[in-house]
Amino acid sequence: MDLGLLEQIIALMNSGGLSTVELIEGDRSITLKRGQDSAGIAAAPMLAYAPPASANSSAAPSAKSPAAADDTGNLTQIKSPMVGTFYAAPAKGAKPYITVGARVDEDTDVCIIEAMKTFNVHKAETRGTIVKILVQDAQPVEFNQPLFLVKPD
Repeated sequence: MDLGLLEQIIALMNSGGLSTVELIEGDRSITLKRGQDSAGIAAAPMLAYAPPASANSSAAPSAKSPAAADDTGNLTQIKSPMVGTFYAAPAKGAKPYITVGARVDEDTDVCIIEAMKTFNVHKAETRGTIVKILVQDAQPVEFNQPLFLVKPD
């Protein structure tokens, strides 16, 4: 898929108020979604890469807020906004963005997700204390995969 075309579609989504666009090219599909989380803060468009459709596949899973409540208690999950590679630090050998016990707020950088040779800094989008890091440095991650557990303030 053409990255320039995707950027144009995202710009059209922002200016036209579209919340979802699905593109299918051959055996690849990309869904662009944007919306509001439960706190009412507008989320940026996110790329969701779907595997090739199979004969018995059903509708794509719905995207949840990047910081959705964890069903095991009162913890909040910080989730991956895209498919890519998780990096805990800004450079190899550098100090990680966050560690267990770190306090975060909506604007705290928590990691980098590298996708298609583009390094995307991901923010916490929630407020609280990191209680668990669920992925290892340089590990591949999926769209909407939990990365961190946060105890809300």
